[in-house]
Amino acid sequence: MKTRQANAANASSRRSPMFVKKILAPRWLLVGMVGVLAACSTPMPPGPLPAPARSGPGAPAGPAGPSIVRESARWQPVPWSDLPGWEADATARAWPALLAGCGKPAAGWAAACASARALQAPDDARVRAWLQRTLQPYRVTALDGSAEGLATGYFEPLVAASRQRSRTHGVPLYAAPPGLAQRKPWYTRSEIETLPAARAALKGREIAWVADPLDALLLQVQGSGRLAITEADGRKQTVRLAYGGHNDQPYQSVGRWLVERGAFTLEQASWPAIKAWARANPGRVPEMLAANPRYVFFREEPLPDPTIGAVGAQGVPLTPGRSIAVDPRAVPYGTPVWLDTTEPQPWSPTPPPPRPLQRLVLAQDTGSAISGAVRADYYWGWAEGAEDRAGRMKQPLRMWVLWPVTR
Repeated sequence: MKTRQANAANASSRRSPMFVKKILAPRWLLVGMVGVLAACSTPMPPGPLPAPARSGPGAPAGPAGPSIVRESARWQPVPWSDLPGWEADATARAWPALLAGCGKPAAGWAAACASARALQAPDDARVRAWLQRTLQPYRVTALDGSAEGLATGYFEPLVAASRQRSRTHGVPLYAAPPGLAQRKPWYTRSEIETLPAARAALKGREIAWVADPLDALLLQVQGSGRLAITEADGRKQTVRLAYGGHNDQPYQSVGRWLVERGAFTLEQASWPAIKAWARANPGRVPEMLAANPRYVFFREEPLPDPTIGAVGAQGVPLTPGRSIAVDPRAVPYGTPVWLDTTEPQPWSPTPPPPRPLQRLVLAQDTGSAISGAVRADYYWGWAEGAEDRAGRMKQPLRMWVLWPVTR
């Protein structure tokens, strides 16, 4: 998450949003659910993926060429047949995200973007043909040659809120206090809850009130979200809650705090597991929250079109299921990326075989926990189920970039 509108990346660990590296605000925030768990040490994916399919008769080969070395990655040219599942993806579903990215294209993309805008009736076949005609696939590896990495997920929370404090809605979401930048660090999370001076500084800065302190934490970790607000006169509306700054205190993962206290193992750690622990231990929730001294502030923005995602680090709206956050030192914003990973599933001592997640996505965001060559944070959007999938995603990953052919 983060809305990049502000561009907040994981407000807690975060990425530039996830919630911007144009960054109006540090996306370190947005790093998705990894922000809740990351400090548990870098989670390792559950196991290797099968080797990619090699070239076969009749497969489009793609032009050969030299490898490309970037600041933290090496790209090795490969034939199109090396991309696992390439022929099965509904590539036209990624086309709007690609065109959006062409609004702020990477260097070297001007001609390709002009060609993309001119493509008529972009169905799956035409999009796939355009990609294979215009772009060259490159296998992404670390500089040391490692080709295996990690895929995590983030999303845009939708939380019910009220303009007025009530018996059921008693957890405030604050706008940044005046003078926040002049006092660094600002008060810790615990001090905000207990010190009169901190509470006085925030008096009247309440944007809205939510029912569950974990909802507030989730919004802070994601860096942004949506509020389904009940106004004082009873009207209902949905607004965007964008990143508005933080207290400059160090981020500490509540997931790590729980693992260290034996609530669950690192392998079992997920946002659903954290919520289950909180439901079973309501009296210890304040103690858990206090373990993270970082506190995130917000600003409210209108949401005229609820079908449009938060703005990512590239400066364009994110597309659910087709946008990812990357390390821009390895993959420039706007680059089409082929992902080869698996879908997240609940932890089990005897898990079923993983389902492949192989699709075309666009690199349109980043986050502080998103570091390294083969590293992606997958944007699940805001629909029902997005929170659960993002919270469980910690999968093995291989990735390929698609880059304009030099003729």
